[in-house]
Amino acid sequence: MAAVPQLQRQFIEYTTSLYNEGYLDDQFTQLQKLQDESNPDFVAEVVSLFFEDSEKLLNNLATAIQQKSVDYKQVDSHVHQFKGSSSSIGAQRVTNVCVHFRNYCEEKNLDGCLRCLQQLKHEYILVRNKLEALFRLEQQILQAGGSIPMME
Repeated sequence: MAAVPQLQRQFIEYTTSLYNEGYLDDQFTQLQKLQDESNPDFVAEVVSLFFEDSEKLLNNLATAIQQKSVDYKQVDSHVHQFKGSSSSIGAQRVTNVCVHFRNYCEEKNLDGCLRCLQQLKHEYILVRNKLEALFRLEQQILQAGGSIPMME
């Protein structure tokens, strides 16, 4: 098992890379600041709810876009909801795709919507995998008797 200082350094470097690569923004930092001893799993719980909602929204979007006559208002409503939930946890790249997706909905551009749906799935899977890895690293630090370093 790796030493606590090494794990904490890994945590800081990994978290910094998530910000530098645009996966996360300051909203994620704000979320982390809400976590304390009375609710030590707050961030993981909120992000887990985001994962559940995202899976449903992606399925709803895929279904809505595959209709013979696409209801762009309905598609836009799902994208708007996705944009809000991704923004609330600081999933910046997912939020950015949603902004482009909504523009294609407004233009009723099916090809653009289909491309954005694929890009949205891709960015969502990336951020999910990266956040799951971050939470695994947190668990390793805690199991080794350390504390999670706070990011500034």
